Amino acid sequence: MKFPIIHKEILALSIPAIVTNITTPLLGIVDVAIAGHMGSAVYIAAIAVGGTMFNMLYWLFAFLRMGTSGMTAQAYGARDFTATSHSLYRALIVALLVGLAIVAMQVPLGKGVLAFIDSGGEATGNYAWRYFSICVWGAPAFLGTFALSGWFLGMQDSKASMWVSIVINMVNIAVSLLLVYAAEWGIEGIAVGTLTAQWVGFLTALVMCRREKYGLKRASFSSIFLWSQLKRFFSVNVDIFLRTVCLVAVTVWFTRMGAQQGAVTLAVNALLMQLFMLFSYFMDGFAFAGEALAGRFIGERNQLRLSDCVKALMLWGLAIAVLFTAIYALSGQGFLSLLSSDAEVIAASGEYFWWAVAIPFAGFVAFTWDGIFIGATLTRMMLLSMFSAAVVFFAIYQVLYSSMGNHALWLAFISYLVTRGITLTLTSKRLRNMFQ
Repeated sequence: MKFPIIHKEILALSIPAIVTNITTPLLGIVDVAIAGHMGSAVYIAAIAVGGTMFNMLYWLFAFLRMGTSGMTAQAYGARDFTATSHSLYRALIVALLVGLAIVAMQVPLGKGVLAFIDSGGEATGNYAWRYFSICVWGAPAFLGTFALSGWFLGMQDSKASMWVSIVINMVNIAVSLLLVYAAEWGIEGIAVGTLTAQWVGFLTALVMCRREKYGLKRASFSSIFLWSQLKRFFSVNVDIFLRTVCLVAVTVWFTRMGAQQGAVTLAVNALLMQLFMLFSYFMDGFAFAGEALAGRFIGERNQLRLSDCVKALMLWGLAIAVLFTAIYALSGQGFLSLLSSDAEVIAASGEYFWWAVAIPFAGFVAFTWDGIFIGATLTRMMLLSMFSAAVVFFAIYQVLYSSMGNHALWLAFISYLVTRGITLTLTSKRLRNMFQ
């Protein structure tokens, strides 16, 4: 039987995206690994705290990728390369301005985030600040790479981001090792390695976007800042920003409430959440394919191909959910043992393990619709879905925590994922309205 073209298109976009998702965390892992061989646990703690500081800051600007991909994909489908070019220029300008603002406000921002995290000691806090104060100069490059990644995806090319991610990790490893072990710069060497990698990655992406196949056009200042297009740009991105705030609120609360139950419960929840993260790396790959293809088919005004795309993506999502559920049920405990040698934590994880096994089926619909809705720029529906899911999460936790303890936290999280999938499914008819 001939393999349908839509599945080939999905795999061509999703596989490089999955590779990118898996390699992206290596930037932080490499820093931790190098710090781990510097002779003191305080260096590892400082890198972990410093990495968390940047995650909290940068996560809020994920709209630079998501908003750019949907609008670019629709313009690409309409074969309007002037619009695809404008989409990139707007995103890069916003990334540059936000990045420069973070650099300019690094002291109050860094000190505030560091105080919120509570580094756990003066020495750790001092080293974390030294790491942050160097790496923060990479903010424009990091956010610019965000914008370029979204643009590449909208242009139906997820391989470009994959190669940029590989370049970033290779440079980070080489420069960090050289500065830490040859130049003996200590934690400053790790920070400079990360900073160098971010700027090299950004410049690499800029060079790649100039390739002829992208049809990048010159544009005047007035055309880039045309009011009607700016209005749409900020409308889409404000929705995504507020959606991200809801997502961060749930994530931070989950971690905070785990911590309040003691070190063992906090460690158990952190380990089990790694199963969610691993699943999300694969599902996000297919969601990225959904962003690119849904936006393109809407731009082409091809409702039939969009419908085929939605069905195919749901089938892939279901297949990934079945696969990961089976893997987790059969060997998930062994995977946890690889992540931790603490017998108490591993033993305690058994009580909550099956909540983590439920994650793939609870979440695959939400992940799939997220990609499709981003491509369709139906970001207001995404915001409403995330807000509804966050309300469900906090309501279940508040009502059941006193009687169920940590089980209530996991039930709330699973319900949050399911609610996102249900609400997006109920509002999916908006996709058909886009062709009227």
